[in-house]
Amino acid sequence: MKHMNSEVKEERTSNKKRIDLFLVPIVLIAAFLNLFKIWTDEYANAYYTAAVKSMLQSLHNFFYASFDPGGYVTIDKPPVVFWIQTISAKIFGFHGWSVILPQALAGIGSVLLLYVLVKRTFGVWAGRFAALAMALTPIVPAVSRTNNIDSMLVFTLLVATWMLFRAVRTAKFGWVLAAFAMIGVAFNMKMLQAYMVLPAFYVFYVVATKINWKKKIAFLTTATALMLAVSVSWAVVVDSTSADKRPYMGSSQTNSVLELAFGYNGINRLTGNTSVTGSSHKQSAQTEQQTASSETKQNSNSSADSSQSSNQRKSSSSQKMQAPGGGNQNGMFNTGNPGPFRLFQKGLSDQISWLLPFVIFSIVGLFAGVKFKGSYTTKQKESLFWLAWLLPVAVFFSIAGFFHQYYLIMLAPPIAAFAGAGAVALWSMYKQHNGWKSWLLPGGILTTAALQVYIMSPYVSSIGVAPIAGVGALGVILALVLAVRKQRKNSLTNYLGAAAMVVLLAMPAYWAMTPIIYGGNSMLPSAGPDSSSGMGGPPSTATNSKQSGFNGMQPPGSSSGNSSSNNQMQPPSGSSNGGQMPGGLSNNGQMQPPSGSSNSVQMPNSFSNKSSSSKRKSGGMNAEVNQKLLNYLTKNNTGEKYLFATTDSTSAAPYIIKTGKPVMAMGGFSGSDPILTVSKLEAMIKKGEVKYFYLSGMGKGGQSDVITWIKENSKEIPSSKWQSTSSSVQQGPSGNGMLYEITLK
Repeated sequence: MKHMNSEVKEERTSNKKRIDLFLVPIVLIAAFLNLFKIWTDEYANAYYTAAVKSMLQSLHNFFYASFDPGGYVTIDKPPVVFWIQTISAKIFGFHGWSVILPQALAGIGSVLLLYVLVKRTFGVWAGRFAALAMALTPIVPAVSRTNNIDSMLVFTLLVATWMLFRAVRTAKFGWVLAAFAMIGVAFNMKMLQAYMVLPAFYVFYVVATKINWKKKIAFLTTATALMLAVSVSWAVVVDSTSADKRPYMGSSQTNSVLELAFGYNGINRLTGNTSVTGSSHKQSAQTEQQTASSETKQNSNSSADSSQSSNQRKSSSSQKMQAPGGGNQNGMFNTGNPGPFRLFQKGLSDQISWLLPFVIFSIVGLFAGVKFKGSYTTKQKESLFWLAWLLPVAVFFSIAGFFHQYYLIMLAPPIAAFAGAGAVALWSMYKQHNGWKSWLLPGGILTTAALQVYIMSPYVSSIGVAPIAGVGALGVILALVLAVRKQRKNSLTNYLGAAAMVVLLAMPAYWAMTPIIYGGNSMLPSAGPDSSSGMGGPPSTATNSKQSGFNGMQPPGSSSGNSSSNNQMQPPSGSSNGGQMPGGLSNNGQMQPPSGSSNSVQMPNSFSNKSSSSKRKSGGMNAEVNQKLLNYLTKNNTGEKYLFATTDSTSAAPYIIKTGKPVMAMGGFSGSDPILTVSKLEAMIKKGEVKYFYLSGMGKGGQSDVITWIKENSKEIPSSKWQSTSSSVQQGPSGNGMLYEITLK
């Protein structure tokens, strides 16, 4: 024990004197994957970017995270991450990259934190490999390159983990309080998702601390109380504020933060119950999928454009949209079917599961010989922490009814930690000929290579046969050679082990680069050759690039371009064409318009040839504003607070970003929030707050009475005065609508 303590002190002294030169390229890789070309994403996720634009305009909007400058409705998440994004935009100016930057830096920070956490206990090589595995986990850079919350959430939880480990090492209660308070901060980023790590925190503290049970219970109770107080602090302030003095809490049904936290953003994610109080929260999910799939991949200097278009031309435009492996999409947002092997299903496995078999073998090796009674080593205690993080989160994603692929970033830290710690542990067992445990290394390499071949096989038309065959062949060969050479100790064996690790990380590295190569989806980020589609399957195919996928939609007031029977949306549910799959997909895999829409909306372009602009106006919303409509509304505004009102945030966001003026999303994000009543709207019109309304088929779920009243009491504005006829303008997910004017005395 004294010898071990002296080694630890010597290592700490050495760490203070010099930088780990092996860590430098790992950090540079993470920086490249997270930062390169984020400046080409002009709008990012426009729903959140519009909120940042609004929050820049007043402290009132800043505190409540208002979606619009008028303070009508908030976004559907707590404000902490958006406070950080707003501060970034204040410092660097309002740009797509400035709202993405905090998440990109958080992704890099998570790599560094994991290195620090793993290295201290499992050794420097374990820390290096864990950091590299974290950097190359495909969903990590895919999320970090957007202004979605999850990258910052994971970073915050890793900070809390560092505090907890320090609390155990120093036996100082203050660090325990800090760790649990940090989870409370994370709650104010993404609500109950932050609590997914609590089993790990409780189990580790109970097992690792050397104090009596009375103190453990007292300390954990106090820390939990502080965590809960921090968690609900913002919610209590908001919910106790009079509703007429703050924005409506977006995506809630009762104008309550706590209802949003424990309902729509909480239990409903597990149960998949997205219908609440008769108002269609399911429509919110449909809207999210439809708007996300409208993103356009416009990367003018990407060499992948021509090759991707070539791949798309190889098959028929009538082919159904498929999930990896050729089957129809399973589950909403292609998150597979619930079950024990869900993380190995197509659509999820290529985001997070590349190293899972190796992790399973690592867990076996790290816990081999552990006795339930008796003292545990520091390695065993920290391994238990990562296991208590991994298992509950994996179980949640295996059974949850409603989540997005990018939520899987929650699994990245424990997987990377076990990959790093396990690589060193299994190598040590292999070199020491430690009985059956010496077979864990070649077994882990072989099964992991097999899974990677399975993951890549649906993408053969995009990436070719060579990398798939290469990973499979090299994995088998290296595993067999290592098995044969078990009794030999020489440098060649060391090189073979290192080569095996390189092979297992090669394709995750490529997948992690795909948002750069192919373009990313800022609303529903995912990795893979289809990353710009945001649909989580292999690239959609068509006879030419003008007939594939879901991108290139037009904003309000634009007229559609050339139509094609192969790329039109299906009619609403209830039509003779059959029912809908979840998220607005028909049984044949084609996108349908929202319920209540009578328009047959053209399916726009997905993967275009090189864009005329180096900026990607993506964001899952309408990528362009209709300048003719904007000019008309601006010219005819007679002092109204709102430039115009529309059913949902989809149509409103680009105009808020472009002008910084209030645009009312009457039904919140999806158009289903019960915010507005006829009497309230009538009062607003009489006060001169709004007079123009852009209505389409979107968002009728919770406001059909309001929309009916608008149409009955308004004057329709001739389309020639405001409607763009340019075929180059993109079409919004809500399709073509009409502009109305209401003036009441």
